[in-house]
Amino acid sequence: MSEVESPASADSAWSRRLEQFLASRSGIIMVVACALTAMFAATTVTLSPNQQLVVAGALLGVFFIVGRKKTRRVQVFLEVLSAIVSLRYLTWRLTDTLYFNTWIEIGLGTLLLTAELYSLVMLFLSYFQSIYPLGRAPIPLPDNPADWPTVDVYIPTYNEDLSIVRLTVLGALGMDWPRDKLNVYLLDDGRRPEFALFAEACGASYISRPTNEYAKAGNFNNAIKRSSGEFILTLDCDHIPTRAFLQIAMGWMVGDPKIALLQTPHHFYSPDPFQRNLAAGFRTPPEGNLFYGVIQDGNDFWDATFFCGSCAILRRVAIEGIGGFATQTVTEDAHTALRMQREGWSTAYLRIPLAGGLATERLVTHVGQRVRWARGMLQIFRIDNPLLGPGLNWGQRLCYLSAMLSFLFAVPRVVFLTAPLAFLFFGQNVIAASPVAVLAYAVPHMFHAIGTASRINKGWRYSFWSEVYETTMALFLVRVTIATLINPWRAKFNVTHKGGVLESGYFDLRAVYPNVIMGALMFIGLLRGLYGLAFEHVDFIARRAYVLNSFWPRSAC
Repeated sequence: MSEVESPASADSAWSRRLEQFLASRSGIIMVVACALTAMFAATTVTLSPNQQLVVAGALLGVFFIVGRKKTRRVQVFLEVLSAIVSLRYLTWRLTDTLYFNTWIEIGLGTLLLTAELYSLVMLFLSYFQSIYPLGRAPIPLPDNPADWPTVDVYIPTYNEDLSIVRLTVLGALGMDWPRDKLNVYLLDDGRRPEFALFAEACGASYISRPTNEYAKAGNFNNAIKRSSGEFILTLDCDHIPTRAFLQIAMGWMVGDPKIALLQTPHHFYSPDPFQRNLAAGFRTPPEGNLFYGVIQDGNDFWDATFFCGSCAILRRVAIEGIGGFATQTVTEDAHTALRMQREGWSTAYLRIPLAGGLATERLVTHVGQRVRWARGMLQIFRIDNPLLGPGLNWGQRLCYLSAMLSFLFAVPRVVFLTAPLAFLFFGQNVIAASPVAVLAYAVPHMFHAIGTASRINKGWRYSFWSEVYETTMALFLVRVTIATLINPWRAKFNVTHKGGVLESGYFDLRAVYPNVIMGALMFIGLLRGLYGLAFEHVDFIARRAYVLNSFWPRSAC
C-alpha cells in the first residue's frame, strides 16, 4: 500500500526542485531576463513631472531606510536602485529635452548629451568593478625557509638625489628574507659614479646602461638580462619597504603558480599637493586612496588587478613569456599586466601597505604625473584595446575599459562647466527643461549616484573633494586627451620628480592659471545671469532658462 505524500514534504520537494533550477544555467538566464525586463519597464514608464517627483521622493525614502544596514547585499541593492534612477534620467533626457532651434544648439546640445552618456557609462562600470571587493588576506609561506624562492629587488632611478634612493636600498637590504635568496639591484639610468660607490659599499648590485631607451620599462628589461631570481619585487626609488614585505606578500606567489603579479598599495608618508594646500589638510584622503582602497580590491574579484609600477611582485617566467616589460606605451606597468593576462596569467591584490613613499610635492608635478598616466592609458586604449584581442574574460575587459575610459573625464568635465555659458553669453539653449522636471529627474539621479558612491568609497574618497580633484586636473588634461586619441604614438615618457618634502609654501601660477581663467569665466557668467533676471524684461521661459543656467556653474564647482 503506497503512502500518501504529506503537504509539507511536497512543499519541500518543490522548493528543492526550484533551487536546483535557479542554480542551473537555464534558471540563471531566466532570472537575469526577468530582472532586465523589470528594469526596462521601471526606467521607461512615462510619468508627468509631478508624478515623477512623488516617485523620486519614495525612492529617496527607500535609500535612507534600506541604507541604514551596512551589508554587501544592501550595497548591491543601492547600486541597482541608483542605476534605475539614472536610466530614468537618461530616458527623460532622450525623449523630453532635445528641442533645439539652431544648428549651433544642436551641436552644443549633442556635445552635452554625449558627456552625460560618458558619465553614466563610467557610473555603471564603477558599480560593476566594486560589486564584490575580494579582500584578499595573506597566506603563509612554507615552514622551511630553504623552500622559499629567490627574489630580485629592482630599484630604478634616473635623476633623484642619493639621499632619497639610499633609504629605499637600505630598506630593501633589511627585509626579512634568506640572505642567499635576496638580491637588491640599483638600476641607475643616470649613470652616476656616486650611486655605484654607494651600492658597492652597502652590498647591493649596481646596473646601468649606455642609453635610456624606453625609460623605466627599458631599465627593467635591461636588468632582467643581468639577474636570475624566480621573482621580481619592483620598488620606486622613494618607496621604502617594511621588513616584513616579502613574508607577508610572497605567500600567494608561492602558493598559486598561476599568479603572475601581486600588487600592494602605494602609501605616502608626505602630504600630496591637495592635502598640503587645502584647509582640511590630512582630514582629506589622498587622491590615490580611492584606487588602492576600493578599485583595485574590486578588480581583484574579476582577476583584473593592475600593475602599478612599484610595490609589486612579478613572476619572472611570466614577464619573460611576454618578451619583457611593455615598451609600446608610457604606462608600461598597466600594459604589462594586460599583456600577461592575455597570455592566461592571473593577478592578485593585497590591500596591506607594505612600503612608504614620497607623494608629489608640487601641484605642477602632480599634474605632470597625471598627464603621463592619461597619455599611457589612452595609448593602450588605442593600440591594445581590452575589448578586442584574445585572452581576457569579460570581467577583465570591462575593468580595463573602465580604467582607460576614466582618463577621458577631462573632456566631459569641461563640457559640464562651460555648457551654461552658451546661453548666458550667446543665448544658445543646450537643454530644454523646466525646473520641476530638473528637480524630478536630474536631482534624484545626482543624489543616488553621489550617495551610492559615498557608500562604496567608505571614506577612501570624499565626494566633494573628488569634484575638486577632477576639476583641477581636467583643464590640464583636455588637450592631452584629445591629442593622444588622435595620435597615440607621439606620447613620450616623463619622470615624476621626487625631491623630498617642501619646507615652505609658495604660489605656483603654472599650476593654477587654467582654473583661475575658468573661475573668472564662470563668475562673469553668473553675473550675466543675475543681470538678466534683475533688469531684462523676459518672458517666463527665458526667465526659467536664466535661473537654470545661472546656478548650474555654481553647483558644478
